[in-house]
Amino acid sequence: MAALLKGAPVAKAITAELVERARKLESLGVVPTLAIVRVGEREDDLSYERGALKRCEKVGISCRRYLLPADVSQEELLRVVAEVNEDPSIHGCLIFRPLPAHLKEDMVAAALLPKKDVDSMTSASLLSTLSGLGAGYAPCTAEAVLAILDHYGIDLDGANVVVVGRSLVIGKPVASMLLARNATVTTCHTHTRDLADVCRRADVVVAAAGHARTLGADAVRPGQTIIDVGINWDAQAKKLVGDVDFEAVEPLVDAVTPVPGGVGAVTTAILARHVICAAEEACEHVARTMQ
Repeated sequence: MAALLKGAPVAKAITAELVERARKLESLGVVPTLAIVRVGEREDDLSYERGALKRCEKVGISCRRYLLPADVSQEELLRVVAEVNEDPSIHGCLIFRPLPAHLKEDMVAAALLPKKDVDSMTSASLLSTLSGLGAGYAPCTAEAVLAILDHYGIDLDGANVVVVGRSLVIGKPVASMLLARNATVTTCHTHTRDLADVCRRADVVVAAAGHARTLGADAVRPGQTIIDVGINWDAQAKKLVGDVDFEAVEPLVDAVTPVPGGVGAVTTAILARHVICAAEEACEHVARTMQ
């Protein structure tokens, strides 16, 4: 039976630190504030939103929700982004992705101010994450993967890590962050030949394919650590499931994150951390301009 790498203890430790920082901001007359922009009502978005709201409440972060219909126009969405940009009391902005197909996500990303981009949607934040150059915030989920591995003492130096997924939201950023920690990283995707065989060779597998139960018993072996990033709605089972077939994998590996209760819980804590950092940076900027 595998050790469960639960997200709650990791998130609790991060939250405790953030509460103190939020109190300090409050003493300066600043309420750290997050804008949440959601288009439509995807079940995975709703689940993340609920978790984010609870986490922000625990930390002392105010949330403003901008809830738009799935058929919202490009112009209206850009108007909302501009409103967020222009409001100095809003320090961070989370825009749920992927957006509906009729919307141009690149235009939305270009419109958002990098200093308010707390989930690495803008080019500036992605550059910082992928190259280590410039300022910006890493994608919250990618950073949560590293936070879990660190909390549970999983040694990455020289480790063979397979990342299943190559999106700019998770796959590529987490691969870059793992490389920066001296892991030997292989990035796989839907066109990878013998995917299960490649995964079996790894010390650590990060499953971020975006498809329910992509990895089964044939893709794992004893001794491995499995980080399941996936959050998928199983309509038949009427529950959230990961990119890993948990029931098949859990008896075989050494450690695995559950879904729900794994990466998602830590992701909201990282989001809160980024909002606090953005609020602190805004305070420092105001102080510098007044000198």
